[in-house]
Amino acid sequence: MPLDVLLLNRNLTLGRFYKNKSDYVMKALTMAEWEKIFTWPNGSALEGQLVLEPHGGRMGSIADTDTPFPHRDGVLYNIQYVESWNGNSSTPSWVNTLYDFMEPLVSKNPRAAYANYRDLDIGVNQVVGGVSGYESGKVWGERYFGGNFKKLALIKGKVDGGDYFRNEQSVPPLLSSLPRK
Repeated sequence: MPLDVLLLNRNLTLGRFYKNKSDYVMKALTMAEWEKIFTWPNGSALEGQLVLEPHGGRMGSIADTDTPFPHRDGVLYNIQYVESWNGNSSTPSWVNTLYDFMEPLVSKNPRAAYANYRDLDIGVNQVVGGVSGYESGKVWGERYFGGNFKKLALIKGKVDGGDYFRNEQSVPPLLSSLPRK
């Protein structure tokens, strides 16, 4: 099909849908725990995947506050849960039940998540008067950014206090002054 026809075609043909969730693992899992994970019940996923991304090394020597990404010291790896299904089938259940099973085995207080695997299940912004609220953002924001979330919200308040650039999990503006260095 010619490129101009493809670009002008407004009929969306949906294929697979994907749902991602993530965790940070601080303590090595036992063989028995891995056996449960790899033979996970309710295997209703059209396609289910686990992606493990190792941490440590040089990454662990950078302070949590040096960049917005705080998941460094003490993290063995990030785990991403991925489920795909076609538009005609039911919504994901494999990824949600496995995520629930993993709760006692992963980071806590808060249970951390990787921001680039956006997970609307952990919270979304509440918009009041056209501006995302900081308190509703803290629910998901501290899971992605830890103690750096407030600093990011203060910066957002300086550069986009009206919250023009927003989505369900964009950093909300915190309208307060940044500490001077």
